[in-house]
Order: sequence, then structure tokens, then C-alpha cells
Amino acid sequence: MIGFVLSASVHEPIPGLTISNGLRPGLAGFAKSLSLELAPRGIRVVGLLPGRIDTDRLRELDALSGDAEATRARRSAVIPLGRYGTPEEFGRAAAFLLSPAASYLTGVMLPVDGGARHGF
Repeated sequence: MIGFVLSASVHEPIPGLTISNGLRPGLAGFAKSLSLELAPRGIRVVGLLPGRIDTDRLRELDALSGDAEATRARRSAVIPLGRYGTPEEFGRAAAFLLSPAASYLTGVMLPVDGGARHGF
């Protein structure tokens, strides 16, 4: 089992994160290719795509705007669940995806973003 923690920037660039925006989609492609190569050996490869998870780093990024609370409110408003996720919620999604309960999943990229991703 191989799990990649990538980013919502796999599907849509995040302002201010130019390097991540360039690297993460390539890593997702690498993970997908690796999943195809390793599946015959019974090795699963999956990816987690965190959206707005309430971490110290995200709070730092919100603070760069000059008004962290207003930025958080504006960004929360476009998340269907209306809030940032918690590290515990991300952890539970990761625990499932990496567990035997997800044994028939490989090559998937799971958005953990409160419904923010609008595509399939």
C-alpha cells in the first residue's frame, strides 16, 4: 500500500502556491501510473487531496491577506459544508482509504474538501 498526500491543487491551482500548483498534478499522474504498474503485484496506490484543512500552515496562509478571519469566512462560504475540515476528519478519510476496507480501490485520488471540488 502506497498513499500520497497531495492537494486540491491537483485539480485547480491555489493562489499563492505556484510551486505546489505545478508539482502536485504531476505527482498525481505519477501515482496513477504507479498504481497500474503495481496492481498486478497486489500493491495499491492511492492519493488524498486535502482542501481547506484547519492546520497551522493554512492559518498562516489566511493571515497573509491581512485579515485572517475575513479570509477564512470568504473561503468557508464556497465550501458546501460551510467550514474548514479538521485534521481528525482528514485522518479518518486517510485511515479508510489506506485500510483493508478500501481493498478494491487503487489509482484513486480522494478529495477531502467538504464538497469544494465541483467536478467528478
